[in-house]
Amino acid sequence: MTKLAISGLIRPLLEPQLPKDLEVSWFMTHEEALEAVKGAEIGWFDMNEKPAMAAALHAATELKWLNSIYAGLDFLPMDVLIERGITVTNGVGINAITIAEYTIMGMLNIAKGYREVMRAQERREWLMDSPGKRELAGSKALLLGYGAIGKLIKPRLEAFDVDVTVVRRSGGEGVLTPDQWRGQLGEFDWVILAVPSTPETENMIGADELAAMKRECVLVNIARGEVVDQPALIEALKSRSIEAAFLDVTTPEPLPEDHELWTLDNAHISMHLSGRAQNKMFIRSAQRFLENLQKYLRGEPLSPIFDPKLGY
Repeated sequence: MTKLAISGLIRPLLEPQLPKDLEVSWFMTHEEALEAVKGAEIGWFDMNEKPAMAAALHAATELKWLNSIYAGLDFLPMDVLIERGITVTNGVGINAITIAEYTIMGMLNIAKGYREVMRAQERREWLMDSPGKRELAGSKALLLGYGAIGKLIKPRLEAFDVDVTVVRRSGGEGVLTPDQWRGQLGEFDWVILAVPSTPETENMIGADELAAMKRECVLVNIARGEVVDQPALIEALKSRSIEAAFLDVTTPEPLPEDHELWTLDNAHISMHLSGRAQNKMFIRSAQRFLENLQKYLRGEPLSPIFDPKLGY
């Protein structure tokens, strides 16, 4: 009988729909997980503490398929996944819609100075002019990363008449390749980061890249904090060499209360909430898992596949 070890967080959505001829061990705590994963062939180890998830993986010595709601799994031991030949399905695309919407919201918020409008409302002050006068229409955006999220950001921006240039390895019309985009940074009003977190993308936006951007440029990061050289970004924001940054992600997370980023009026920090601004994440994840479970039991390929050798 196939054994599954699954986090109890998803139990209400899964249990009524699981095939009856499976052995399922549910767990809620780190200690329960270490016991539940023994002998498990299939695992869904998502817990609130990522180190606990990594420990569960280490203990699951018979695991063949690992599923996760997370798109980025860089906190797991890649060497274990590779050495044991474990098939991994992740949460790529599960939060794509809400993250794409959050991106547009952040850009509009900065363009229209809406944070200052809300502050004026809290002061009960009637503003006589708009604190932000930018229009998205006619502006140019560079979109680095064209996965599930990037593919939803692009049409949403185009609906606002934004000219979007995508960066991807394959190139193509209206597309820049990884060796081209740095030379054209000064052409864009918005630089949007939607790349996976890999050694290749770490600090891909540093002092040189920030210096190459136009003064009116806004950096939007909905990828990972480590994609940006944060000290260099702080200096760019303080010196106003770029206009602003919309940061859904930072390094570290949570950002300490005394961190300098909080003090910068042109840093807009949304506390990694973009993927959480929805009520369908667990529903979508459960449905995807159930579909993959049927494929697994029939010996068919699963999707989406996370490649631990690539890191995404």
